[in-house]
Amino acid sequence: MTQGQEMYQWACELFPITRSITGPGVRETLHYFKNILPDLKIHEVPTGYNAFDWEVPKEWEIKEAYIENENGQRLIDFDNNNLHVVGYSVPIDKWIPKEELLNYIYTLPEQPDAIPYVTSYYKERWGFCMTHNQKETLKEGKYHVVIKSSLKKGVLNYADLVIPGKTDKEILFSTYICHPSMANNELSGPVLATALANYLTKQKDLRYTYRFVFVPETIGSIVYLSKHINQLKEKVIAGFVLTCVGDERVWSFMPSRKDGTMTDKVSRYVLEDNAIDYKDYSFLQRGSDERQYCSPKVDLPVASIMRSKYGTYLEYHTSDDNLELITPTGLEESFNIYQKVIQVIENNFKPIVSFPCEPQLGKRGLYPDLSIKGGATYVKNMMDILAYSDGTLDLINLFRKTGVDFEEGFKIVNTLMKQGVISKIDI
Repeated sequence: MTQGQEMYQWACELFPITRSITGPGVRETLHYFKNILPDLKIHEVPTGYNAFDWEVPKEWEIKEAYIENENGQRLIDFDNNNLHVVGYSVPIDKWIPKEELLNYIYTLPEQPDAIPYVTSYYKERWGFCMTHNQKETLKEGKYHVVIKSSLKKGVLNYADLVIPGKTDKEILFSTYICHPSMANNELSGPVLATALANYLTKQKDLRYTYRFVFVPETIGSIVYLSKHINQLKEKVIAGFVLTCVGDERVWSFMPSRKDGTMTDKVSRYVLEDNAIDYKDYSFLQRGSDERQYCSPKVDLPVASIMRSKYGTYLEYHTSDDNLELITPTGLEESFNIYQKVIQVIENNFKPIVSFPCEPQLGKRGLYPDLSIKGGATYVKNMMDILAYSDGTLDLINLFRKTGVDFEEGFKIVNTLMKQGVISKIDI
């Protein structure tokens, strides 16, 4: 099984779970990931917990919901699609006429065959979602509306995993686990985070410490920051929000608020080094948890490499964001890009030559004594790298300057270091 196939299988198994910002669906999802990542720590904060300007709401749980006509026919049923109910709906069980029911039904007229995703976390209400075509078939008469849910004092759950490296400087990966059955906008992020964490736990001699965070979007990241803000501000040197990474369409990049951070620099470099044509967005077009991590009094260097950016693809926040939208190939390509991001961050430094003038490469076996097709290119790349190894350029800027791709350039640099021709200045 390929990495992409494994991630897709995880997404398929998680897809039916009813997630929200609180409740049993969140706990079930987090325990699923803990089975893969045994060191993942699951935490909770109680209803009413104050996180900066926010307060954790009541915990929501739903058991059953449907709309039934006078003939006892269920027109929509929560069991068939968990998007049919407005998230955080209060309980209801009553008969109402069609004209009143229409006030509680949400559709997308411009996408008549899709069920919209609608929530009301902080104002108590109830409602149903259906396709616009379904709504158009409703006949005059009375309808039995039933939502068996509860809003009560409980907890908000989140989880984190810290993988230690040689230094306590951290790379942050954050993803959210609060949307019900949506594949790209929801599950692609957590399954990628899990795959990356699983990969990193198997690596030896990591340079940096890696922190993985699984939270309900917005309120979860705010809660997490309220508990860790000082440590994160001191330790995090790069960070990413993992979301919308499962399709095979356009690549997208959301920079940090300040842009120009190491996160931004490495992300763009990896995309360009892999010849990826991508849409470079402005932070003014933000929409996920980078809003919290990059907010002025937090100001972490957090960005996001995505496929189709949230809010830009037709299926976003609808029932069409399903398991047909994401693919094993799309997931694996995203894994490979983030793996390369990690490799660049781990291996970046400033090289500096050891001698005045060009070093004698021939006596070290680094200069070919036989003319072979392709050999001249390798030697030119080596000499160009040496020419700019003055201790001021890190590998990213050095390889950009010389036009050498990272994989070849890193091999050349390693060879030169082993021969004592250049030395390393850590950054």
